[in-house]
Formats: sequence, structure tokens, C-alpha cells
Amino acid sequence: MSELFTPFRLKDVTLRNRIAVPPMCQYSAEDGYVTDWHEPHYTGMARGGAGLVIVEATAVSPEGRITPACLGLWEDGQAEGLARIARAIKVAGAVPGLQIGHAGRKGSANRPWEGDDHIPDGDPRGWQTISPSAIALGGPLPKVPRAMTLADIQRVRGAFVAAARRARDAGFEWLELHFAHGYLAQSFFSVHANQRSDEYGGDATGRGRFLLETLAAVRAVWPENLPLTARFGVIEYDGRDEETLAEAIDLTRRMRAEGLDLLNVSVGFSTLAANPPWGPAFLAPVAERVRREAEVPVAAAWFIDAPRDAERVVAAGQLDLVMIGKAHLANPHYPYELARALRIDRPAWSTLPAPYAHWLASYAGPSTGE
Repeated sequence: MSELFTPFRLKDVTLRNRIAVPPMCQYSAEDGYVTDWHEPHYTGMARGGAGLVIVEATAVSPEGRITPACLGLWEDGQAEGLARIARAIKVAGAVPGLQIGHAGRKGSANRPWEGDDHIPDGDPRGWQTISPSAIALGGPLPKVPRAMTLADIQRVRGAFVAAARRARDAGFEWLELHFAHGYLAQSFFSVHANQRSDEYGGDATGRGRFLLETLAAVRAVWPENLPLTARFGVIEYDGRDEETLAEAIDLTRRMRAEGLDLLNVSVGFSTLAANPPWGPAFLAPVAERVRREAEVPVAAAWFIDAPRDAERVVAAGQLDLVMIGKAHLANPHYPYELARALRIDRPAWSTLPAPYAHWLASYAGPSTGE
């Protein structure tokens, strides 16, 4: 019996297996609105057999976008296209999830294949970025952000709440707050980006305040029976890893007390000096420690797409869910390939919709695994 293909229940939501499609930015929106690219993209991966499909980082305000081509949910009209995607994912057999976030000092950037750098000053496509402190990331993102006032903090927290309401009403059943990857929430937690002297800076309690308050505010409007999760960079690989991880686990405990249901464990990416130990499932031991010490279900991504690695980290209790990204881009039906590799009985019927599974299973042979 494969542990990867066992159901996973969280609150009133049951995933058909432990395979999830993580948020992967498509940079194909127009003014925050869904375009013709998005619905077939997400529907295809949902048909492929994953238990959960999380729609890409969706900005809670115009300034919260990474690029001008990012999805948004800061106005009611944007919810219509996202609602169609949520319905399509559910009809295909997966649970529809959505990640909402704010890019902070990493915003106002060109799309990755168009430079992956800040839009030049004076270009009308760009905007003023904000962050807890007026500290630039550097490298290709040299713009110095404006340090946020207390009014800014309150406004952005309110934008998260409004976006969560819209996500709820659009039919999403799984919400992920983007607290990772050097974006706004991660910048509050990071010693590299946050040099505030007020209650939102200083020690780990102060640096974690924005994350904790934002999660609590969203929890108040997100249905209690549906999972509220966060993607959080618990480690930076910057030379102070033990201290950062201990602080992150303590904050995770406090988020758990405020209603966090699962943590998607990731890297902070708040400094260009970081040196992650890239390799198969390199975050799994970190996630296992978070799972054990914070007593919260965990997921993780980053090089866990090989069949044996994906099975191993779930079977060993390191992860509750495996986030598989790039392999799904290469093959939207990747869970079918995993099922074949792990010798799941009737792999096509275990992963794919009937109009696909029937024909694949009708002509059994080495190419189908049936």
C-alpha cells in the first residue's frame, strides 16, 4: 500500500491523495484579472490526479503584485474568473485552493523571462514598493522600498481579509497565506529586511506580529470548517539557521493557536547571501522538525517529485502532503506516472477521469501500466 496515495483529511476537506500542486506564478493576468490562459492550465492539472490544486500567488492589492501580469483579488470583479477556476478544479476531482499574498519590496518587477528585475523608475508599468523597513533586497531588485507606517500595516492586513472573503465566496476550499520567499510577510519576520524599532520589529515576537495578526484577522472571516494554511520560510541558510528555525517554530505554535491548520514549509529567500543545500527532498527533515515541535500538519516542495522520494517522505512521517510543481508543468498527469512507478493497482483509474482512464486501461500494456 502506497502512503502517497492514501486520502488526507483536514477539517471538512478530504484530499484523494497526498499529492498537491503548489502555487506557481503564470504571469499571464491582465490588471489582476484571469485570462484565457488560466482555466485550462489549472483544469488540466486537476484532471491529472492531484488531491489539491492551489492557484498561484494572488495579490491582495495592486502594489502587492510581483509583476504587472500577476493575478489579483483586490476588487470584486476579479473574483468571477477565479470562481470559474475553483469550479473547474472541483469538477475535475481535486480540492480548489488559492494562495493570497503581498510582494512587498519584491514587487514592481518584470516577468522572469523578461528580466526578472525591477521595472525602471519612470516606467508607467511600475509602482512604489513597500516593506517593513527601507531596505532593498539588492541584485536585480535594487529599488529601496518605502518603510510602512502603522496605517499601512493596518491597510494591508485589511486587504488580506477582503481577499480572503472574496476567495471564500468564489468557492475555494483551501486558503494559503503567502508568508514566504522574501515577500512582505517574510520581510517582517526576517532580520535582513526588518529593522523597525516599534512593536513590529526587534525580537522574534515583534517581527512575527504582522504574520500572527494577519492570520488571526483572516481566520475570523474564513470558514472554520475549511483549512487555513500558510507558506512560511522557516529557514534562510544564511549562517543563523538554528536561531531562525527555532524562532519560526515558536511563531508557528502561536499561529497554530490562532487557527493555522497546516504549514507549507519553505525557505525565506530574504537575502542574496543565502546558500540553500539544493538536493532531493532537502526540506523534508526541516519540515519534520516543524511538524513534531509545533504539532501541526506540514507540506513542502522543492525537489520531491521523484516517485521514491515522494513516497518516502510521506511514509516516514516527514510530510503530510507533497507539493510537486515542475513535474506537473512538464506533465499535468504526473500523478498517473507516480501511480505507475509505485505499482498502484489500476493506475489510470486511480488518478485520471473516466474519459482518459477507460481508454488507457482498455488497451493494457507496458505503456499504460494497466
